[in-house]
Amino acid sequence: MSIEEQYDTYPYPARNPKDERKRLIQGSPSFPVEMDHYLFGGKRNWREPIRILVAGGGTGDALVQLAQVLTSAKRPYEITYVDLSVTAREIAEARIAERRLQNVTFHTGSLLDAREYGTFDYIDCCGVLHHLPEPDKGFKALSEALAPQGGMGLMVYAPYGRSGVYPLQEGFNALSQGMSAKERLAFGKATLRNLPKAHPFKTNPVLVDHKKSDAGFYDLLLHSQDRPYTVSELAGALDRAGLQSAGFLPRALYQLDDLLPEGMDVPEGLSEIDRMAAAEKLRGTIKTHIVYAVHKGREDLKAIDPTDPWLVPHLKSGAGPQLAKMIERKGKIVMDFQTESYEWKIPRECAPLLALIDGRTPLGVLRERVGLDEFVFRGQWRRVHDALEPWNELNYSKLYV
Repeated sequence: MSIEEQYDTYPYPARNPKDERKRLIQGSPSFPVEMDHYLFGGKRNWREPIRILVAGGGTGDALVQLAQVLTSAKRPYEITYVDLSVTAREIAEARIAERRLQNVTFHTGSLLDAREYGTFDYIDCCGVLHHLPEPDKGFKALSEALAPQGGMGLMVYAPYGRSGVYPLQEGFNALSQGMSAKERLAFGKATLRNLPKAHPFKTNPVLVDHKKSDAGFYDLLLHSQDRPYTVSELAGALDRAGLQSAGFLPRALYQLDDLLPEGMDVPEGLSEIDRMAAAEKLRGTIKTHIVYAVHKGREDLKAIDPTDPWLVPHLKSGAGPQLAKMIERKGKIVMDFQTESYEWKIPRECAPLLALIDGRTPLGVLRERVGLDEFVFRGQWRRVHDALEPWNELNYSKLYV
């Protein structure tokens, strides 16, 4: 079965356009505030129009998120959506129509022809490149369609967190030749039930798509063209396409220091990618790599400076007052990521700062409102930044959402 046929039969992810009336699916990459943080130093002028390509847009999660957030913020945009599947495109179109969103152009086609649609300030490509017969051609095509000062958000599968998937794909595909899509699905589900409980797939707690929908089961276990990327392999693919990473999300998952025994230093001579690759192997639970990328050598790409008084902080998972109350009670913030729970110890005196974060107020004004001198403020804010930013729980942007 071709990829087009698969996604026409089981469009992925499974979405009902009517659900747009009650919820907005949000995630990484391609949340505009997050894009600004990693690609534009938190300082993009969002009053200037942004041209966006959603390459291999599927049933439209990234498309809807981008269009709705920018529409709600009353900022100008043009989005081009491209996907091979007619059925997936129809669902994405229906979701956009349900929300009455504008400035979206739909195309049925391949991301390999991305340059034909123009040049873009931002490109989203999630869950697609690892399904191409020659993924490097996909990376290259997107690179050629990216504006010199633009950036892209990518998601590709990772091997270690998907333990058990690839042997099952190979086995199911070998045994289901000649079956229709529905017959393959029934065969796969029945066979999965017969596998021993100790099978690596059944003991992997981070894999859940097969439990959510038929489309999720098919995409995860019956896909005929699926290759994962390690950190090193992804870095290599970016490099061959003339791209470089602007940030893996969340960065904390790739920090080797946190996984080593207390008192042990990271061995000298390891590159940043080598350290991240070692962390990926030790952690063993990363099932996707989410990365922002830019053209190699982009001169205006600078790291966030948390001492800049004009930066506007945004909290991702919780409202400032809620996190402030947690710190006041416990002196720490506790959050769950997949199968792990993490906590960040933040001094109670930082709680008033968090309580004032509203996604509109720059750091300099926050300092004035809490009545701290610059030296004390910087010390307190650094504690907040160092705890939350590596986990992508704190972004900076002048986009008010």
